[in-house]
Amino acid sequence: MPFTPFHMGPGSVVKAVAGSSFSLMVFGFAQVAMDVQPLIHLLRGDGIVHGISHTYFGGTLIGVFSLFVGRPICQVLLRVWVPSPKDRFLVWLHGPPAIRWPSAVSGAFVGTYSHVFLDSTIHSDVQPFAPFAEGNSMAGLISFGGLHLLCLGIGLLGMLGLVVRHLTESSAS
Repeated sequence: MPFTPFHMGPGSVVKAVAGSSFSLMVFGFAQVAMDVQPLIHLLRGDGIVHGISHTYFGGTLIGVFSLFVGRPICQVLLRVWVPSPKDRFLVWLHGPPAIRWPSAVSGAFVGTYSHVFLDSTIHSDVQPFAPFAEGNSMAGLISFGGLHLLCLGIGLLGMLGLVVRHLTESSAS
């Protein structure tokens, strides 16, 4: 995928369903971390763009990194960015400035593993089970454009879900 934004669509659905049990901030951090290696390969003009970062093994390592490095960075960002109290939806979405460990764990690992899965369906150079197994039987499962449209549609559904969850929680309190 051309980097992180399309991966945020599925993350928004998870956030709408899981609520405070899932950190969308850490999920986003994990998405960016996953694409650092491909960015370097693209800038150098390498033939193979996706490497160890786009395996479940590499995703596990990046998930741990996102948990222990990304969580504190995201907490700083949440302290710096404070939405206007007039914007109740953004205040609700912002949540507390402290990201709980379980929320960070789910954000980090749902982020990295979903990234590997999604990229496995469109990139032939992704070998999701390396170094334990070669190949990628999912490559070509969906077209590049088809996956982008799917992620965009899922993202719109996720945003709708977040609005509905906000309205439901606001009316309950």
